[in-house]
Amino acid sequence: MRVQGGTGRQNGWAGEVALLLALGFVLSACSSSGPQSSEHHGAGYHRGQPSYKVGSPYQINGKWYTPQVDYGYDETGLASWYGAAFDGQATANGEIFNLNELSAAHKTLPLPSIVEVTNLQNGRSLRLRVNDRGPYVDRRIIDLSRRAAQLLGFEMAGTTPVRVRVLKEESIQVAEAAKRGQTGAVQLAAASRIAPVEPSRPALPPPPIMTSPTLPPVAVAPLPEPPPMRDPPPSEPPPISMAAAPPPQPIAASQRYWPSLIAPAHAETFPSAGALSARPGAIPVAASGRIFVQAGAFAVAENAQRVRARIATLGNVQVVPAAVNGAALYRVRLGPVTNEAEADRLLSKVVGSGYPTARIVSE
Repeated sequence: MRVQGGTGRQNGWAGEVALLLALGFVLSACSSSGPQSSEHHGAGYHRGQPSYKVGSPYQINGKWYTPQVDYGYDETGLASWYGAAFDGQATANGEIFNLNELSAAHKTLPLPSIVEVTNLQNGRSLRLRVNDRGPYVDRRIIDLSRRAAQLLGFEMAGTTPVRVRVLKEESIQVAEAAKRGQTGAVQLAAASRIAPVEPSRPALPPPPIMTSPTLPPVAVAPLPEPPPMRDPPPSEPPPISMAAAPPPQPIAASQRYWPSLIAPAHAETFPSAGALSARPGAIPVAASGRIFVQAGAFAVAENAQRVRARIATLGNVQVVPAAVNGAALYRVRLGPVTNEAEADRLLSKVVGSGYPTARIVSE
């Protein structure tokens, strides 16, 4: 019979170690399950599923930002837009950015929120869903999707002065939905603001007719009859010369009015409609004979490069830096061309490519 005392103790010690390890794994699994703090990047939400987030104070480029719930938020400043470089990426609260949807980024508002953004250049307004953080550039208070910039009319300019106002009831609705992992059914307006029509009022009864008291009749003496009128001698009417009216002149394509797509604060000042000659877009040719077609002038270099890429198939395109009244501008020009007839043809192509404010310039 073998003595089993030492072997038994060894087997008992090994069993205790195995039990402790198994217990450790169980406790570890319990501590890692459950909700995680949404303040850590990548935690607290699932990619593509809405979640509600306010967030802790954070620092960008040495400046601190404090997210908070502020249903009275109403501020004016610059708006910019972002697009293809971020399309399909997750936003700060886990939603997926789509450059063709109506969304926005803000530095401190809760995610999501609903805001009304009004372009102070043209009066257009949109209701947008704030679901991301940014922009971190001086004077810019909100960053919009490309579709929102198109509807507000400042895609080409790049930035525009806006008013941003939080819509309380709509923001509460999407916040509650996001806490359940839902988007919420809030209608985002894509039309310009229209003044409400006042309801018609009931017609008032006509005022009473005031009558004066009856007066006694007054005797009037009859007037003498006037002498008979003699007919004037017949005379020939003067001949009437009939001049043929000049035929109506057809309106050339370049003479039609096109609304400006460039915000005045960020584009080169163009002459008014009354100061234009019979052929809009035409500029007197200088002695050097260098004629160009200018698609536009922009305050942001990236926007000028974007336009240059879009019309590169029309000819030799260049971005020419300039300074107007101390402000930097970037002019997008095609050419030079040899004569004004060729410039007219090129101008028509540029206008047909979506740049109705294009014009002919010369050096």
